[in-house]
Amino acid sequence: MHPKISLCAPLLLAAALCACQSNAPREGQRPPAQPYRENLGSGTLYMLDPSASKTLIYVFRGGAAASRGHNHVLNAPSFEGRVLLAGEEAAKASFSLCFRFDQLQLDWDALRSSVGGNFSTPRSEQDIADTRRNMLKSLDAGQYPELVINSVRIAGDWPVLIADVDVSLHGVSHRQTVMLKVQHSDDQLVADGQLVLRQSDFGIKPLSVLGGLLAVQDEIAVEFELVGNRIGN
Repeated sequence: MHPKISLCAPLLLAAALCACQSNAPREGQRPPAQPYRENLGSGTLYMLDPSASKTLIYVFRGGAAASRGHNHVLNAPSFEGRVLLAGEEAAKASFSLCFRFDQLQLDWDALRSSVGGNFSTPRSEQDIADTRRNMLKSLDAGQYPELVINSVRIAGDWPVLIADVDVSLHGVSHRQTVMLKVQHSDDQLVADGQLVLRQSDFGIKPLSVLGGLLAVQDEIAVEFELVGNRIGN
């Protein structure tokens, strides 16, 4: 029996949640990463609550010998995020979210078991620690420690919204589209959605070893349920 070999890709999600459009880059240049927007303007402001929210990031094994590798599931127990509703018109809403890669939780037993299938294979503490180290190195997390998501444009109508967002990762901003289901009251807001990111869009080469026999797929999936509580009157 050959041992399982664990690889983990640079992450985003991912993936999260106002908008700040950069000037178009010159040909051959990538747009710079966008800062997290703390001040979204005036309106009804909701602060996202990490303890009540759920964010899962899925990283997939690849290559000809993928069966000897591992899939990975991560969650973000700590992040900063705000949602602003400027009246009842959905198009006037905006949001911003930021989390640090070194605060992500990787391959917890309960997480893997909840996903099931090929995510649920046993992992040792040393294997998880090695995977985490490889992930942070691949992300250049020392230089680029955060993922930032700012909304740019919102379409649709309550409760089903379509948001164009700028995802800032690894010093690069890339525009994505995400569908959201958002329920809100005077006191609370809940947003559910899914997002697919490609590492190559951010100038990141997916990790591979043994001449590509073992690799990480370019695509990373993020699903989330974000809960926000109203701030102020």
